[in-house]
Amino acid sequence: MQIEPFGVEIWMNAHENDCAINLAETCVSSLTLDELLRLTGRNADALAELLPRKLGYGAIEGSDRLRDAIAALYADATRHDVIVAHGTAGANALVWQAMVGAGDRVVSLVPTYQQHVSIPESLGAEVVRFPLRAEEDWLPDTDALARAVTPGTRMVALTNPNNPTGALIDRAGLERIVEIARAAGAWLLVDEVYRGTAQDDDSIGPSVVDLYERGISTAGMSKAFALAGLRLGWVVGPEEVRTAVSRHRDYNTISVGLIDDHLAALALESADRVLDRSRRITRGNLALIDMWIGSEPHLDWVRPRAGTTALVAYDLDLSSERFCLDLLAEEGVLFTPGSAMGMEGYVRIGFANDPAALEAGLPRVSAFLARHAGERATLRAG
Repeated sequence: MQIEPFGVEIWMNAHENDCAINLAETCVSSLTLDELLRLTGRNADALAELLPRKLGYGAIEGSDRLRDAIAALYADATRHDVIVAHGTAGANALVWQAMVGAGDRVVSLVPTYQQHVSIPESLGAEVVRFPLRAEEDWLPDTDALARAVTPGTRMVALTNPNNPTGALIDRAGLERIVEIARAAGAWLLVDEVYRGTAQDDDSIGPSVVDLYERGISTAGMSKAFALAGLRLGWVVGPEEVRTAVSRHRDYNTISVGLIDDHLAALALESADRVLDRSRRITRGNLALIDMWIGSEPHLDWVRPRAGTTALVAYDLDLSSERFCLDLLAEEGVLFTPGSAMGMEGYVRIGFANDPAALEAGLPRVSAFLARHAGERATLRAG
């Protein structure tokens, strides 16, 4: 199987450990074990529960406690609707491997997380990239989408909230997309790893599996739940999907870590508190970036409505990779180039990290922008 190099992951692997200030991070500022216990109203006894356990595989499908906590995030799900995976990335990979093959037609809304284009392409599927546009607030033109999702389309895939734009498709928009998928007889895969991070809504929001009998939800602990180090995710969907996913899961997962299972269950049993913390961080940080972009003549954006990332346009005479490499070299600040996600002319900024990082990093970016804009003006004058 040949697959395209994963642009964002290659970029982050190469640079995230060598920057002074990481403004490319997509996960909400990670919880420590101490913070997790305090936030969930527990104490060290919650960790002591692990001491007598033998470190075997544990429950192969995930503990009942964990799957019950995951199911509670959905309107009508039970533990039996949940397949536990190694992170949302593992969940996405399992769905694609189980549900799509050579010759299948896939419509993927882009920009998106690269898995939702490159994995089905590697499996021999025909992937139609349906473009989201800044002038439409990065939301799908559903009339155009209805034309793209032709009868016999196997899968429609999107991220909601969107990575990298932070756009949020509301319930009415999701219901319209469900109508389109249903008319074509298509499965509808929604990567919901950022679900629960809306800027103006304290509810977790609707899931595709609450709206569509052929809806598939993937999510995990890394983004909104601020526990990326657990490497724990899940698939929720119809029985046909779960059966197919389980067959593939037997080959590459066996089980998730017993300790990860325990800590994820602790967090999800107090999901409201964990998400409240995440919203406080993302809302405060986004307000800071909003004011900053408003003062920068060389930047433009569609303000995100959810998620942890913003896609920001710039007008310097630099490729997005050159922009980010020069910014890193000159100021020590890390952004992600739009070219890593097929969006040249943009950079992706994360706004879920420690607020102190933004407060320290944004003035450095302003200095970089002013310096390079000045150099361009000098060259033009000369």
